[in-house]
Amino acid sequence: MKKLRILLILTSILFSKFSFADVEKINNEQLKNLIGSKAIPLIDIRTPKEWLETGVIKGSHLITFFDENGKFNLDEWLPKLEKIVDKKDPFILICRSGRRSSLVAMFLDKELSYKEILDATDGMREWKKANNLTIHPKL
Repeated sequence: MKKLRILLILTSILFSKFSFADVEKINNEQLKNLIGSKAIPLIDIRTPKEWLETGVIKGSHLITFFDENGKFNLDEWLPKLEKIVDKKDPFILICRSGRRSSLVAMFLDKELSYKEILDATDGMREWKKANNLTIHPKL
């Protein structure tokens, strides 16, 4: 039942036009500046297969949110996130194209009251297309 509620919330977020004050959209140029100048954690929510296909940004925390079938386990994922960031501290979310990270960012903001979420809207696809540096993930 809890998982169904979360899924309904994520779906409503996807189709809503709400403004989320604590989610800031950032592009790849802003992402480069942030990871180069500040100690803001970068959370890569893609799947292990995606990490291996494109590589990852150095220093990324690899925590899959949606699996290959679009399923998620918040009870498993959230404790991993909480080991890295506190609700009041800024952090960056990234996925392949920006769609999944946007959903997760808005969910964390709206339902779990996280503050200062930075959503890398260009995603790893555009990061690679721009020839930005990636490393092979350590799984």
